[in-house]
Amino acid sequence: MLRISQQVLDGIIDHARNGLPEEVCGYLAGTDGEVTRQFRLTNMDHSNEHFSFDPAEQFQAVREVRKAGLQILANYHSHPESPARPSVEDIRLAYDPEISYVIVSMAAELPDVKSFLIRKGEVEKEEIVAFE
Repeated sequence: MLRISQQVLDGIIDHARNGLPEEVCGYLAGTDGEVTRQFRLTNMDHSNEHFSFDPAEQFQAVREVRKAGLQILANYHSHPESPARPSVEDIRLAYDPEISYVIVSMAAELPDVKSFLIRKGEVEKEEIVAFE
């Protein structure tokens, strides 16, 4: 289970909506399994089918996370035109088995946010619980 503050959940959807038609990406951080901070990163690929983090922004986010005494609990990205499930590329690039992978689909009228654990190519859906 991944607990995400409603404010961060709304922020992920806002980022995805404002980034259309491209994919957006970022980190989710917090403590004790609760996501309380969102770090929006630039999709260097500027694509609607894949993303890569801006390395300078990525390192700055990691520094901010550490300075705040938090840990990265998940990364997130959007799927502008496809369902909220990991693509073959998403699975191949899921290097960290300790974090969650959050995907927000903008393909339907309402955004669909889902979380997954990806370990050694195996995908397991993870429940998202929002909190205030």
